Amino acid sequence: MKKMNKTLIAVVAAVVVIGFWMSNSYNSMVREQETVTTALANLQSAYQRRADLIPNLVETVKGYAAHEKETFEAVTNARAKATSINVDLANMTPEKIKQFQEAQGELSTALGRLLRVQENYPELKANENFRDLQVQLEGTENRINEARNTYNQVVQQYNVAVRSFPKNVLAGMFGFSQMQKFESEAGAEKAPQVKF
Repeated sequence: MKKMNKTLIAVVAAVVVIGFWMSNSYNSMVREQETVTTALANLQSAYQRRADLIPNLVETVKGYAAHEKETFEAVTNARAKATSINVDLANMTPEKIKQFQEAQGELSTALGRLLRVQENYPELKANENFRDLQVQLEGTENRINEARNTYNQVVQQYNVAVRSFPKNVLAGMFGFSQMQKFESEAGAEKAPQVKF
């Protein structure tokens, strides 16, 4: 009887310890996943800020360079495409992230063309609204870069957690899977050539 009681106590203690470990492991994966979703939301917020600034920038430039219609349309179309693609945990596939990054890259390219228009219009360079919008856009681009870096860091922490033994067993049981990081665009490793 005493031996049976000791065995029962040992089994109950083991179940409690395993249950406690499972609970802590599950909760830590939930915390890490929430950190990733927050970082993703912050990144999307930075992209949204850029998208919100663009119409003001376009209107300011239009006043000085009305015949640059093709440039304005390219920016407007790229902005519409970039804001139409949303990435969240439910659709976090490599293809969706690539699609999102490509749309943001197209918008960056179109913005670059719009900002180059100022080179042909000295009076535009002197416009206070244009300068303010340009500074805000530059700051936003820096925020986007920081948000991407933060997102990639928290995704790395999350991925290590869900792939490390023994948490990987629980991660598989509860549907925690590896997440995708944002990567640089193709050709970004080559420095651009500046020619005058």
